[in-house]
Amino acid sequence: MDELNVCVIGTGMISDFHLQSYKRNNRAKLYGVYDLSLDRASEKAARYGVQKVFRSLDEVFADPEVDAVSICTWNHTHAELGVKALEHGKHVLMEKPLAMSYPDALQIADAASDPDIVFQVGFVRRFAAGTRVLKTFIEDGLLGKIYYAKGTQLRRIGNPGGWFADRSRSGGGPLIDLGVHLLDVCWYLMGKPEVARIKGVTFNELGNRGNVEALSFYKAADYSADRNDVEDLAAAMITFKNGATLMLDVSFSLHAKKDETGIRLFGKKGGAELEPELVLMTEQNNTILNIHPQIDHLSIDFDEAFGAEIDHFVSCCLDGGKTEAPLVDGIEVMKMLDGIYESSKTGKEVVYDQAEQ
Repeated sequence: MDELNVCVIGTGMISDFHLQSYKRNNRAKLYGVYDLSLDRASEKAARYGVQKVFRSLDEVFADPEVDAVSICTWNHTHAELGVKALEHGKHVLMEKPLAMSYPDALQIADAASDPDIVFQVGFVRRFAAGTRVLKTFIEDGLLGKIYYAKGTQLRRIGNPGGWFADRSRSGGGPLIDLGVHLLDVCWYLMGKPEVARIKGVTFNELGNRGNVEALSFYKAADYSADRNDVEDLAAAMITFKNGATLMLDVSFSLHAKKDETGIRLFGKKGGAELEPELVLMTEQNNTILNIHPQIDHLSIDFDEAFGAEIDHFVSCCLDGGKTEAPLVDGIEVMKMLDGIYESSKTGKEVVYDQAEQ
């Protein structure tokens, strides 16, 4: 196979990153799109030069010309669509989160029996230039043993509403929407240690804040200020079996001074900040040093990161390589997200049995 025929399923906002990235890749062909809204699918097809607008999902999966699918749909559909795609022999790039829950993620794993089929999870921060550069420094030992990491993404007012605020479709609020990326990239850079214990809390105090005037923020297409049954704020402490700890806090809505994103890792020999911009901290010749790598994007550039993610996926599908964001990682991240929600619900720490691992 010299060219990968791709169908993008779901043509909401996130699909634009997929569509433009496939369009730029000279080894991929935008063969098809599908969406519940035929008008929206047709508009995206016209904008990006997609060959075919599918009328049903059955038509997508039955078409032998479709080699791969990008699944960009509501979270509650991910497991079902992932299973169907695998059963029909399609390569899959699944937007995050992998599924609504850990048990749903395991359903996908049960269907992933063909080692020649690529299943990549949309952990786009793994493919950002800063992440890739930082990973090389970590692998070279600059940080030493990483024992603590912290991921923060606090929005003062940023609940998109619509399906994002509907737990039956999203599975949760900022934790499953924003926190999944922070949790993943920290865990990935820490070396993907096995989880031992999780303590989590969530709060739903502020709602959609539809009363706020004279301030614009991203809203889902089906936004309604009256609909919200997801958390405003989530925080967690995850302890791993190697003794390292990851702290996480994320919000859609919070009485904070300003929005804030931070990704920080600390090791025995040095530390690093990935956000708000890449910098490495260490000590040499009895002198404290801050190292600022000279790269194009010191903070994540989503166009660049999605482009790298899509290029990697296409290469894995055509060349038979192993993806840097495999299904097994998506399942483990989903287990940790479930652990945070479970701990918040019960008020107790979730402890993972040694035998389970």
